[in-house]
Amino acid sequence: MKILVINAGSSSLKYQVFDMSTGKVTAKGLCDRIGIDGVVTLKRPGRPPYREELPLRNHEDAVSLVLRLLTDPVVGVLADIAELGAVGHRVAHGGEKLNKSTVLTETELQYLRDIIPLNPLHGPPVIKGLDACRLLLPNVPHVGVFDTSFYSEMAPHSYIYPLPYEFYEKYHVRRYGFHGTSHRYVSMKAAEYLGRSPQELKMITCHLGNGSSISAIDRGVCVDTSMGFTPQEGLPMGTRSGSIDPTVVTYLIRQLGLTPDEMDDILNRKSGLLGVSGISSDCREVMMAEERGDVKSKLAMEILEHYIVKIIGSYAAEMNGLDVLVFTAGIGENDAEVRARICRRLGFFGVKIDDAANMATPRGHFCDMTAAGATVKALSIPTDEEYMIALDTYALASKLSAPAR
Repeated sequence: MKILVINAGSSSLKYQVFDMSTGKVTAKGLCDRIGIDGVVTLKRPGRPPYREELPLRNHEDAVSLVLRLLTDPVVGVLADIAELGAVGHRVAHGGEKLNKSTVLTETELQYLRDIIPLNPLHGPPVIKGLDACRLLLPNVPHVGVFDTSFYSEMAPHSYIYPLPYEFYEKYHVRRYGFHGTSHRYVSMKAAEYLGRSPQELKMITCHLGNGSSISAIDRGVCVDTSMGFTPQEGLPMGTRSGSIDPTVVTYLIRQLGLTPDEMDDILNRKSGLLGVSGISSDCREVMMAEERGDVKSKLAMEILEHYIVKIIGSYAAEMNGLDVLVFTAGIGENDAEVRARICRRLGFFGVKIDDAANMATPRGHFCDMTAAGATVKALSIPTDEEYMIALDTYALASKLSAPAR
């Protein structure tokens, strides 16, 4: 079976085709600048990349173009669109009801529309992508894979905020968590590498990129995560502040005469590494400025590392132990220096890394950086959320196509 994986953004649509008989990607690409002027790219193993500029009025235009390219006799990888057995959709937010990967019917789609107030940034473009795909591919199952579902087994004391309880009951204010598909994938790969069952291990997985989160996974169940009601909570990120005293928000609104939207813009787009350094939201550029002696860039990196170490330490205490520490995503996979800085401060928990192995690993490659004598395995694992989505989609689609007994 061949699976098409779709990740729809407000003005973009990423896509990949997986041949599940081999688990390999046969094509992947991006439709960008949807609603503006339109650009599409297509990459296929062993063949030159393809790029085209053309108007893309909406997500339906983008999906239609993707399907045309995939079946094109010159640049395509499918003889017929009927080769696609199912479509998997990345959905950031499944609310409380959609707590596992699900074949999407109108009932689920209406629920996703209903929870847009909880997910105003990512919800609308995902629904546009879903509607376009279902219109153009009506005869295959469409599966939603939800970032939030990985956290569905957290205990109430981990997801209920200490606010008046009616805010949870009436307005669904709680910790949801994000990046769940990435955390699920790398925790699975870590257990496979160690030849252990996830049910035997206490893991902390660090998804560190422009958006960052950390999750505590105790014997296969995620028990805590740093992102909360929105992806704003937790670590400082490229442009997000992460967790701060909430009274800072009301104080600044009063002092500066800000609207809620203006304050939200500051917290989400003008804070984090960019806000402190004044240089960039890109960790690489901030570290280069730090090396040149820029004081605020040095402070920005120290704040980031401080929060990461603090959360890792609290999660190790929460699980009463730690067997595996995993780094992934843009910074976690590629920045050996950041990994080293963090791990050097975790010796108390049994983390000890082989600096040579860590520094010698090429960017974006798997790395076991565990030193002799360490009691905690320290790994860097490239994430692959799209493959995780394809696996879930394949499993559900196979059940639908299996003959009844």
